[in-house]
Amino acid sequence: MARWLLKSEPDVFGYDDLVRNKREGWDGVRNYQARNFMREMKRGDRAIFYHSNAKPPGVAGICKIVKGAEPDPTQFDPASKYHDPASKPDAPRWDWVTVAPDRKLAFVPIDELKAIPELADCRLLAKGNRLSVMPLTDEEFDIIVSCADAKGDS
Repeated sequence: MARWLLKSEPDVFGYDDLVRNKREGWDGVRNYQARNFMREMKRGDRAIFYHSNAKPPGVAGICKIVKGAEPDPTQFDPASKYHDPASKPDAPRWDWVTVAPDRKLAFVPIDELKAIPELADCRLLAKGNRLSVMPLTDEEFDIIVSCADAKGDS
């Protein structure tokens, strides 16, 4: 199983929304590298659910991939803010994966993640990284979860 990080703005769709909905298509990804990462995702993979563009941004929970990549239907919907008129049903450009909540984590802000030496090479913390979908190593995933668990115990 692979490990991932998925970013979402909490005022648009946060971890609590995923818990309430029980499962959701990870729609609206319009970056080819992020899309390609989603195409690598398999059922059973786990991902850190990260609240981006928040004050402060940080880790909110763990979700699991319950269905692998398939065409994101929002690309074909003219009423959707994610509509892509150049994408055609017989040659879709954009995919989504379906995710479900695994467990909520104690919130870990990005500044605390930056202070962990073992995460120095983590893509999430790389200068200028704005990808909404990215792989994590097993070690990075485990360190992030351990940090959240330690906060939850205090």
